[in-house]
Order: sequence, then C-alpha cells, then structure tokens
Amino acid sequence: MVPRVLLAWCLMALCVTIHAAGMSKALRWLPQHADVPSAYRRPIWLSITIAGWVILLHVAEISAWAIAYFAGRAMPDLPSALYFSAVTYTTTGYGDLVLPQVWRLVGAIEALTGILMCGWSTGFFFAVVNRILEARSSNA
Repeated sequence: MVPRVLLAWCLMALCVTIHAAGMSKALRWLPQHADVPSAYRRPIWLSITIAGWVILLHVAEISAWAIAYFAGRAMPDLPSALYFSAVTYTTTGYGDLVLPQVWRLVGAIEALTGILMCGWSTGFFFAVVNRILEARSSNA
C-alpha cells in the first residue's frame, strides 16, 4: 500500500506542477494577447481562451493518472484508464469501472487532487473575470 500512496503523492505533485506552470504561462500570456478590437468581444474571447487553456491543463493531469493506472495494470487498457481517470478526477464517479482493491486509495487521492485543481482553476478564472470587470469600471 505504501508504494501506491507514494505514487499517488508523486502524481498529485505532478498535477500541482503542471497547474502552476500552466497558470504562470497564462498570466504572462494575458497582458500581451488581450487586445481584441471590440470591447464587447474582448471579455468573451478571453473567457473562451482561458477556459480552453484550463481544460487542456486538466486533460494533461488526467492523462498522467491514466498512464499510471495503465502502467500499473490497474486498468485493462489506456482508453479505459483515461475514462476512469477523468471520471475520478472530476468526482463524477459513475462506478462502471473500478480499481482493484489495492489501488482504491490511489483513486481517492486522485479525486482529492482533482477537487483541488478544479478549485484552483475556478479561482484563477474568477480573478481574470474580476480584472476584466475592474478594467471596464475604470474605463467607464
């Protein structure tokens, strides 16, 4: 059990690293690419771009967990591992695929990690929208 919990901790750390790097990149990218001709389209375009970027980060994190499940033979194939990981990370939990008993704690740690990463993404998205609204207020 200890080796799998250590693996889960490493995967959590990888997710935090991916997320931190992705959010840092987005923060550097935003000021340089926020110019859209229409004042109305700018917030929509930024929201779509940020949402797409954040989802890409989550897919990378889900994929890391899936590779671990597949490599550790906890899931029969990579598509099943990806599906299981996505359902677990997002805490949807359909229950149509389950981990072997020795892997169950890893699945729970993935769910906790997914909650944290989704919360971080929500906070980031809120901060971006807040900055857009503040910029609109100061320009009005």
